[in-house]
Amino acid sequence: MKNAISWFEIGSSDLDRATQFYETIFDVKLNPLDLPNIKMRMFPIEDSMGVGGAVVDSGGFHKPSSTDGPLIYLNGNPDLQKVLDRVEAAGGRIMVPKTQISPEYGYMAVIIDTEGNRIGLHSIPQ
Repeated sequence: MKNAISWFEIGSSDLDRATQFYETIFDVKLNPLDLPNIKMRMFPIEDSMGVGGAVVDSGGFHKPSSTDGPLIYLNGNPDLQKVLDRVEAAGGRIMVPKTQISPEYGYMAVIIDTEGNRIGLHSIPQ
């Protein structure tokens, strides 16, 4: 098993707002994919075999939460502070500021996105 995670979905109640939030904080363009029962805005990936994920509007199947469910960590490399510096202006808030895990495992932080989801960020020193 190359990665423990192969796909993740971040629920949203306002897909346009959530898309703008993630595009702003990561300075990327999310790719739209609208299916009959779910609308997705997928994070870019470099390798089709890499870990992928999307912000989704599933009509209620996903429930945004700041306290319940798994906590996923998104890649904040090369320095997650640059991502954190854009969170509040984009409409989110910082729950746990940049915190060193250890010199070899890097840094982590936790944010609340515009949809009320608790999302972790992680970066490893380059």
